[in-house]
Amino acid sequence: MVDFTVAEFETRMTLAQAAMAQAGLDAILLCTEAELRYFSGFRTQFWQSPTRPWFLVLPRDGAPIAVIPEIGADLMFRTWVRDIRTWASPDPTDDGVSLLVDVLSKYGKVGLPMGQEASLRMPLGDFYRVHEKSNVEFVDCSELIKMIRIVKSDAEIAILRKICGIGSTAFDQASDIFHTGLSLSEAFRAFKIALLQAGADDVPYLVGAAGQGGYGDVISPPDETPLQDGDVLMLDTGASLQGYFCDFDRNFAIGSATDATKQAYGLLWQATEVGLQTARAGVTCADLFHAMHTSLGGGSSNVGRYGHGLGIQLTEYPSIASFDHTVLQPGMVMTLEPSLTISKDKMMVHEENILITDDAPILLTKRAAPELPVIG
Repeated sequence: MVDFTVAEFETRMTLAQAAMAQAGLDAILLCTEAELRYFSGFRTQFWQSPTRPWFLVLPRDGAPIAVIPEIGADLMFRTWVRDIRTWASPDPTDDGVSLLVDVLSKYGKVGLPMGQEASLRMPLGDFYRVHEKSNVEFVDCSELIKMIRIVKSDAEIAILRKICGIGSTAFDQASDIFHTGLSLSEAFRAFKIALLQAGADDVPYLVGAAGQGGYGDVISPPDETPLQDGDVLMLDTGASLQGYFCDFDRNFAIGSATDATKQAYGLLWQATEVGLQTARAGVTCADLFHAMHTSLGGGSSNVGRYGHGLGIQLTEYPSIASFDHTVLQPGMVMTLEPSLTISKDKMMVHEENILITDDAPILLTKRAAPELPVIG
């Protein structure tokens, strides 16, 4: 599946090679789905299987080199990558180690993402063998990769705009989908269908909750509890299109809502409005967090952050948090996600997706209603 032109990937490679030269790296080794897809265009759901490792080497000079199981050769040949080296995998004695060592041995210092949000998608024992046999020096290149991916191209933004629109279209059908007596699991199922019918490729992520006047958490799978009058139903969707995600939620009151519930919703809506007014190029993520946090009355935030980057992963760097001083740049796609504790076991959260520009941010999602919608 080819989602972008060759020129798009050549630009990404050029940025990576310039960053490598500045950092003194001879190459970068990638083995995780998002990074490998970002630089090669190799998109497949086969990553759901943990059996086989996949590798992409970005040299400081020259074209990328894919070291992958033979089962992926046909799809990889449909990308812009032409140097593709394969083996019959799984192999319990040499699962790509020798091939990868052969590629890496010519380099001295090789970057490998090792920092926050990074992971090693290969057996640790195999990594030790690669390290020993190739004799390369592995160094952390997490920040290098993050800074390349953090600003989206026009082609990426076009897809993100479309999937956010698809999610918004599905949420617009809420009054036709959700009603008193509908179980939470049925509500999830119906909403997934609405997303697919609106044009999403897949719905890899859908969480939410329902409860009287609020809900206890925002990451639970659904159960068979029926929606009742006075419930607040929240659904948070990560639908995808061409491998890119939307990530936003909506709250709905079922049948009726108390004044306290309406007030909590209004506070969150206003905090998001403050976020929209604050999110400008040159502002830090910490500044943006504090602006929304102050709007909510300050105090502690047990959630830890009020949003994050968005793209080929549901959540990407950076975090809208007090500890993150990343400066917003035009072309960054972010979520605004303030949350509010209503009582000891009740909370509410609101989320929008935005594009940072040289001026005011652009909403990619259809802005939620300023007053809590009552349906069903």
